[in-house]
Parts: sequence; structure tokens; C-alpha cells
Amino acid sequence: MPPETFEFQVEARQLLQMMIHSIYSNKDVFLRELISNASDALDKLRLEALRDEALDADVSDLHIDIETDAEARTLTVRDNGVGMSYEEVVQLIGTIANSGTAAFLKELREAKDAASAEGLIGQFGVGFYASFMVADEVTLLTRRAGEDSGTRWTSGGEGTYTIERVEDLPQGTSVTLRLKPVDTEDQLFDYTSPWKIREIVKRYSDFITWPIRMAPEVAGPKDGEQPEDGAGSTPPGPETINSMKALWARSKDEVGDDEYHELYKHISHDWHDPLETIRMQAEGTFEYQALLFLPSRAPQDLFTRGHKRGVQLYVKRVFIMDDCEALMPEYLRFVKGVVDAQDLSLNVSREILQQDRQIELMRRRLAKKVLSTVKDMMSARPEDYATFWREFGRVLKEGLLGDFENKDAILAVSSFATTRDKDEQTTLQQYVSRMQEGQQHIYFMTGESRAAIENSPHMEAFREKGLEVLLLTDPVDEVWVEAVPEFDGKQLRSIAKGEADLDTGDEEDGARAEREKRQQEYAELLSWMTKQLADEVKEVRLSSRLTVSPACIVSDTHDVTPALQSMYRAMGQEVPHIKRILELNPQHALVEGLRRAQAERPEDASLVETAELVYGMALLAEGGELSDPARFTKLVADRLERTL
Repeated sequence: MPPETFEFQVEARQLLQMMIHSIYSNKDVFLRELISNASDALDKLRLEALRDEALDADVSDLHIDIETDAEARTLTVRDNGVGMSYEEVVQLIGTIANSGTAAFLKELREAKDAASAEGLIGQFGVGFYASFMVADEVTLLTRRAGEDSGTRWTSGGEGTYTIERVEDLPQGTSVTLRLKPVDTEDQLFDYTSPWKIREIVKRYSDFITWPIRMAPEVAGPKDGEQPEDGAGSTPPGPETINSMKALWARSKDEVGDDEYHELYKHISHDWHDPLETIRMQAEGTFEYQALLFLPSRAPQDLFTRGHKRGVQLYVKRVFIMDDCEALMPEYLRFVKGVVDAQDLSLNVSREILQQDRQIELMRRRLAKKVLSTVKDMMSARPEDYATFWREFGRVLKEGLLGDFENKDAILAVSSFATTRDKDEQTTLQQYVSRMQEGQQHIYFMTGESRAAIENSPHMEAFREKGLEVLLLTDPVDEVWVEAVPEFDGKQLRSIAKGEADLDTGDEEDGARAEREKRQQEYAELLSWMTKQLADEVKEVRLSSRLTVSPACIVSDTHDVTPALQSMYRAMGQEVPHIKRILELNPQHALVEGLRRAQAERPEDASLVETAELVYGMALLAEGGELSDPARFTKLVADRLERTL
């Protein structure tokens, strides 16, 4: 079969050009990526061999080889792992199959510095393409375990690549780079130099659990010496250049932060150091070790359906499973790391794990350890905590909906924007400590943005009385506030729902009497407007939350909010229409004028239109949608015309 020539996918071509010409400050990392890919291939082969006894694959000596040729200027990284089929090469090499490609490339172009760009590359998991930073041409030879024929993929990284089927290939994958000339000013070193290869492996890949082998350096004869006759001598075999020591099994005193960070980067394909490293060791009836990491940046696909979550599972240092979801709850899906259990079967499946009592126990302990670590970070390193919450706060709050065992722990490490300070966030405990004397509730409001909430009519009386309000702008906030009714004995209350009970105990009898008098004065208007707007509202009443605006719309105490209704509809769920409550500000000239006009001209049809306008303005003020925008516009135009 002759070679076929393909063009790189547009996004892949753009990515390649950016990587080759402008992104990387440290080009050594190309080798880390190739070794990481080889290690993954070895892990996958051992796992497949465990689960498929009929697989025709040699697993007796799984390893990674590195070969250099200074004369030909080539570097080859070879593994005898699972390999790829022809179809997998077509699918995986040359394209970027990810729904966030466009957004990723946009962020990459806008990255302010090389470090930011490298972080994005790592998040996207396209390390193979890093080879083109140091090579003019890359050739990949691969044969999938169990198949007879192999595949050759070749490209110069410009616009095209060729693929052809080849015979007589060994099992696994080899990547050969035809290296660019050495240019130390551009950080292009001599990657055929054995000492340089050893330096990179020691720095980035020493912990890899498979042997990384390389031919030993052979010293030439000293000056004046005659070279020995090599007849009958056997050249030394390749030597292992990495320690292969599992970091989680070593004492903390033996391992430096740099080694932990490199393991994290290998596991997560992130190019940034983690924010926190967490070590755990459980002994007794069920033994396991865990090495977990809190990233410093959220991955691109954190909120997409295809996001892979979970940590790597080992059994007695034997790799069993990537992304083991059973070990980490959904709301901690950003946590990366390794869990090494001593008492599980090597042939355990995902289905068995989901019902395993020991796995459930580990999951609970790991979750508690992560949350306690975040709490410690909150008090000891507030800047790091602020970074963590900015990146992962939205995800962590999802735990309030399902992990009731850790609800208090999640609340303890949660922080929120409030009206007190636009730059500082606060915890619920801090909010409670600042509550005014006589204040009974923790007040909050949900919305699309801080500005939208602060400009809402619902805020007026709270602002006037100096009452602090939590400003909740994440979509998950609409849901978790329904699941968390109180904190520290104080009820959480939405300022956009129910009656605004702002009586902190110091209201004078005169003010209370004045309020009751107004209620009597407006009783007829309220009854009339409730009847006229019956299709839209369940009740019209006087408001104690308004000081400037003429009206606002609130939900009844136990009703679903409009934002939550929209979320349910977006998920395909039918939600019945829920009528809300229109509140009027009796101190506003428009409302007072409407009361007088309705008392004097109860049959005036134009007053019905005025009532509609008051309702429409209140709906728009909170960011709602009018049921009949054309009619509202016509009513406004007619009223404006009469003023001219």
C-alpha cells in the first residue's frame, strides 16, 4: 500500500506553527512528553494483558529505549507497549479532537507570556507535537499488540503528513526525530549528547515506573594508548538511567518538591506546578498510600461532559486504572494523583470498584483529607487559597448538593463576594460574626453578575440599613442555597424571595403604626392591581425592600426562582409557569399617583395600561423577559407621545 498524504486539521496546523515558532522557552520538555506517552503505552498493555488472556503480546520485559545518533543527528524514543492501529494513528495524530479547540487556540494567542502559553499546551494534552520544536522531521513507527501489520507516520510539521502500512514491525511505538542544528541562544541543545539526555530524564522522568534504557557511554582510549583489540569482546548492554522509585512509597524526607511536581505534570499533563501536594498513608485492616495534588489552574474541559476525572489506581505499585472515578467524588474532579492499595485484585474492573466497600471507605477518607488541606491552606496561605477558590470554587460548591456528610466541611472552606467589600470575599463564619444586633438571617441574592445584583431594586432597603448581602453569581449557587437552609443557627434567606423582614428589633412603635396605616390606604389599589395582572402575578403587595424604585418582583418563599426554571428547561425538563409577587413602593411618586388616580377614576382603561407598565418595568429591572415585548414597547411609545 503506497503512502497516503494528509493535511493537518486547521487547528492542529495553527497549534504546530505557534509551538514551533513562538511558544516554548524550555524545549527540553519535548523528551518528557515522549517518555510520558511511552509510559502510558506500557501501562495500557499490561492492563490489557491482564484482562485479555488471548492477547498475543509479549509483556515479559516492558521498557523504554532511548537511542541517539550524533552523526545522523537523530534521537529515537522506543517502547514495546500497546502501540496503535492504522485507524488510531489516523484519528489521533494530525487532528485535535476536542470540542474546546477554538477557545483553546484563542487563549493561546492571547497568552501574555511563554509560561501562560506552556500552561495552556499542557492542559490540552498535545505533548506529542512538542517534538517539532527540536526536529525538522518526525517519524512514528507503531504496531498495535495483537495485530500483524504496523503503521509509519511522517511529517515535517508544516502542513502535511504521510501514513502508510508497513510489515515486520516490533510491538509498540518508536518516535524518531531528525534534530535541528544546535542553537543554544534559542535553547536548542545537542539532544544526541548522552549527558544531556540523562540530565533531562533525571530531572523530569526519574520516577517513571518502567525502566528507561540507554546505551552506556564508552570512553575512548587515552592519549598515547592503543585501542584494545575488540575481537571476542561483547559490547556493554543498555543501562537503566531512571531510578523507577514510586514517590508515594518513599519517605517524605527523601523526596524533594521538584520530584513531586514532575510526577504531577506526568499524571496531569499540566505544565504548571501544583498548588498543593497531599500525602496519605493508611495502615491497619486496609492499607493504602495516596499522593494527591491540587492544581494551580483549572483545565479547559473542567465543565464539559467529556472531562476525565479521578486519580490513578495502583495495586502494590502495579498500574491498574487511569481516571478512577470511584476514588474521588464528582465535585473534587480536579484533584490529580495516585492511590496505591495493597489488598485489591489486579483484575479489578470499574464496575466492581463502584460497589467495593474498601474503595468507598478510601473515597470518603480522601475527600475529607482534601477538604482539611484546603482549610489549612485557607488560614496558613491565604493567597494560595484565593487562587484555589478562584479556579475551583464553582466545582467545590457542587458538593453541597450531594455530599451531605461533608457539607459543613465544604461550607467551612467556601468564600463569597458580599456588599461589604468589592475586593475581598468572606466566609459564612465571618459574615455571622459581623451581623447587626437583632439580625436573624444570612441574606443573599443570586444573579448573573455582581453589577446586576448591586443594581437590583431588591438591594435598596438592605443598602440603606447597612445590611450585608452575599452576592452569588455562579450557576450552582441557584441550586445549593436550596439544599443548605441554615448555617450556625442562622437561616439563609434570599432578598428576592418572600417578605423582606428587615425589622432588627429597633423599629419604633410610630414607624410600625405608619406602615399599618399605609397598608389600609393602599388596600383598594393592591386588590385592583392583583385582579388586573392576574395572568402574570399571584399577588400585588406593598414592599419594605424598596426605597428608590417604584416596584420589584419577588418569588414566594418556597417557589423555584426564574433562573432555576431556566436551568431546568435547558436540561430538557418541563417546568410549569409559576406566578410571582409584585411589590410596590408606597413612597414613590408614580405609585402614589396611581393610587389616587385609581380611587378617582376606577373605570379609566388607561390605568390598566399603567399597571402593565409598572409590572413590565419591574420585570426588566431584574433582568427578566417580557412575555409580550411588542405590546410593552407600544404602551411606552404612546405614553411618551402624550408628553410632547
